[in-house]
Amino acid sequence: MAKRSPPKVTYVTMSADESLNPKFEAAVKRFGPRMGERHPMFIGGKEVWSKAGEFESRSPTDTTIVVGKFQKGTEEHARAAIASAKDGFEVWSSTPWQRRVAAMERFARLVDERKFDIAVAISYEVGKNRLEALAECWEAVDAVKYYAGLMRQEDGYSTRMGEGGPGEHTTVVCKPYGVWPVISPFNFPFMLASGMALGALVTGNSIVLKPTSSAPLTGLMLYQAYADAGVPGGAVNFVTGPGANFEGEFASNPDVAGLAFTGSRDVGMRLYARFHGEQPYPKPILLEMGSKNPTIVMASADIQKAVEGTVRAAFGYGGQKCSATSRVFVQEGASDRFLAALKARVEAIAVGDPVQKGVFMGPVINGAAVEKFEAAVAEAKKAGGKILVGGKVLKEGRLSRGYFVSPTVVTGLPAGHRLFRDELFLPFVVVATFKSLAEALTAANDTQYGLTAGIFTKDKSDMKKFFDGIRFGVTYANRSGGSTTGAWPGAQSFTGWNASGATGRGVGGPHYLLNFLRDQSQTVVS
Repeated sequence: MAKRSPPKVTYVTMSADESLNPKFEAAVKRFGPRMGERHPMFIGGKEVWSKAGEFESRSPTDTTIVVGKFQKGTEEHARAAIASAKDGFEVWSSTPWQRRVAAMERFARLVDERKFDIAVAISYEVGKNRLEALAECWEAVDAVKYYAGLMRQEDGYSTRMGEGGPGEHTTVVCKPYGVWPVISPFNFPFMLASGMALGALVTGNSIVLKPTSSAPLTGLMLYQAYADAGVPGGAVNFVTGPGANFEGEFASNPDVAGLAFTGSRDVGMRLYARFHGEQPYPKPILLEMGSKNPTIVMASADIQKAVEGTVRAAFGYGGQKCSATSRVFVQEGASDRFLAALKARVEAIAVGDPVQKGVFMGPVINGAAVEKFEAAVAEAKKAGGKILVGGKVLKEGRLSRGYFVSPTVVTGLPAGHRLFRDELFLPFVVVATFKSLAEALTAANDTQYGLTAGIFTKDKSDMKKFFDGIRFGVTYANRSGGSTTGAWPGAQSFTGWNASGATGRGVGGPHYLLNFLRDQSQTVVS
């Protein structure tokens, strides 16, 4: 496939030319009059309003801001959406793959045209800064380009095989499964929803899109882009409301062919157990469930690169990324230099309204996250840890109307403390020292998770030992743009091992579309 030019903003570059800022600010002005509007669900291409009432999407930056009002979908709506998707599957799966790819490419063009409006919605709904919100949109566009290329390269996943007997001519053709509910998280409300939806749709499946209730407007904008690109109403359906209202139907309805989920481990494992226990036979389930990601800093490392990479990975979007660095292991010979530089760099992080230019870190997602932050700080202190920087809930001025905490680094916790193993999903990093790389790898692997990991070293043998010994699916060496974050379609396969995922075939990689396909061997005897 031809090499693509990179977009202006990615999670690694996090830089933009100045022409982007006035365009974003113009989108903010357009967004203002639409605040608080009522929005329907869409089933079979038709508006659906719930008799169960509505819920409000409020901004975590300022809880007095009502972004929009959305329908409280029920089990009946889930059942209706699945039935619609079942009918839509018959039409969409029989559409030639070339036309499906063309529809996805129209979707990508629409996202590119609408990216500033989508990014503003992301910033208001989940508190992501403008550059990271724009990067989500560009990632969705690049994912289409990558998968469209794969579909063409693989001829729609059709492969000629050898002869099994005299005169036998066999082709293996990959076929879609059917209806896939797509359940998306708050932290990448556009891209992670789009990635799962794209994988299902381009391969001929139909979907029921259920966005997080923290970002239903962003989910609606995703649905609208697919619908406007020409995906039939039955093939893409949009429902909103509490997850508990949909989980039972998604897990047990026999017309569901597969399930795609990104979110917490607790919910993911519950879905996994229910789906396998309540369906009449084995069906595929895609799970991406977070992690406890380590960064290792060797004594030979470029300290400034290590600090920058750690800060971007740990505090980008307030540590609320499944790929965020939450543990740092520093070799003893480098620890003093690293910690001094890290403290200074974290103290310089701009925390505030993410819609505003120059803000790096916005709020955490809700009040429960603030409470978890306060509990973690208290627990660290009780266990003998030292708050190197941060550790505070921020309530000054306008910050008092949102959910703001300071980026926090903790040292001195005893080895094996749960804060080194349990995911918090917060701007909260624990640091420990080590003597040998073998010791660091043992500590890094001491978790049930296995999504992303990074190392900083100038020693190539250390890099090899790291890549050979780390039990994580996405690994990086010397990445100042994000020591454990920043995977991009066609560049890195975003693959969770162990408790971080269920398939071993990562989004953005060459094998992801196979999650949504099954083989059919077609033999003709001449």
